[in-house]
Amino acid sequence: MKKRLFALIALMALTSCGGSSSPSISSSESSSSGVPNGLAPLVPYEGCEVPTLDGGWVARWADEFGGTELDDTKWNIEVNGDGGGNQELQYYRSENIAVADGSLAITAKKEAYLGKQYTSGRINTKYRMEVRYGRVQARMKLPGGRGTWAAFWMMPLFNAYGTWPKSGEIDIMEYVGYNPNGVYGNRHTEIFNSNLGTANAIRKSVDTAEEDFHLYEMIWSPGLITLYADGAQFYQAGYTPQLNPTVKYNAAFPFDQEFFVILNLAIGGTWGGSQGVDDTIFPCTMLVDYVRVYGLDYATMDQDDPSVPTTLAKATLKNTFHWMKSTDDYGVEQYAVYVDGTFLKYVNLNQCTLTGLVANQVYSVQVKAVDFVGRESALSDPLSFTYVS
Repeated sequence: MKKRLFALIALMALTSCGGSSSPSISSSESSSSGVPNGLAPLVPYEGCEVPTLDGGWVARWADEFGGTELDDTKWNIEVNGDGGGNQELQYYRSENIAVADGSLAITAKKEAYLGKQYTSGRINTKYRMEVRYGRVQARMKLPGGRGTWAAFWMMPLFNAYGTWPKSGEIDIMEYVGYNPNGVYGNRHTEIFNSNLGTANAIRKSVDTAEEDFHLYEMIWSPGLITLYADGAQFYQAGYTPQLNPTVKYNAAFPFDQEFFVILNLAIGGTWGGSQGVDDTIFPCTMLVDYVRVYGLDYATMDQDDPSVPTTLAKATLKNTFHWMKSTDDYGVEQYAVYVDGTFLKYVNLNQCTLTGLVANQVYSVQVKAVDFVGRESALSDPLSFTYVS
């Protein structure tokens, strides 16, 4: 089944990063349509068994694992014994990955290999499929046993804001075998991460996580990440500049860039191995029925102009201001910032740091919201702002 290539929409936002040759699931394809920026209605990805979901969601990419081997146009197989940055005990090998009977199987084994006493598997979609906003799903049956650490998660394609954790990590589902029948969701950023003890993982009970397949998913929109297990919300992380006035938005919420999907089964490590490893559990297998990625069909669904940004205020951070997030029927993609009535730049979230202006000069700043089809709000009321060198 051939991979469908999606056009990468060029973003004018100051914080956006360069494109890649792989499918980039960030917006609709361009066309001469009836919406201001010319986005065309989405066409469902031909390889997805469920092409649309209620609410305007359209399949953009999928792997139903219907063949007899892993599709290397969609996945990379990682081969290393690096420990995953978490002191994990396994060596990742291609031999521990199989596709059969409609599922992906990642199997961990107790076997000596290149200095490690365990082997397992880890795959990712880096440079083959990336996502910026959308809905990401996997239906999975998880392995039990003390020492296992299964994960369905995402990492940034490019470290636009720096190395981990500055550019972010999204943990859609993690499962540690010593604490059965419950999954965890989390995110890591510069100021919210496990090293600082500020990550705040949330556990969701899933009573038959090891016996049955369950659906784990994320819905990601500008400034908001929400995680679900079998359709029930159990985790949410959003950006509120008023609660983080001393840092740039990316320190709290760097999730405005492209991310790729990772599936792996680790053994041991700082979390999975915190109570040791039970060697009687091997071999053990993580099964994945499918992975699907959906995008909102903005060109078809979006009808309204965004609301006018309000409550512009100076932040504690130097030369920075923020405002209340605008509303829109299908979301605000970015904000246009104006200084003394002249357009300056786009920003992705509701905070802006000014640079390159004249010190000690007073400026009038305004903002307008822009949605995913290019509809704009009116300009906000002005904020008087003195630029500091």
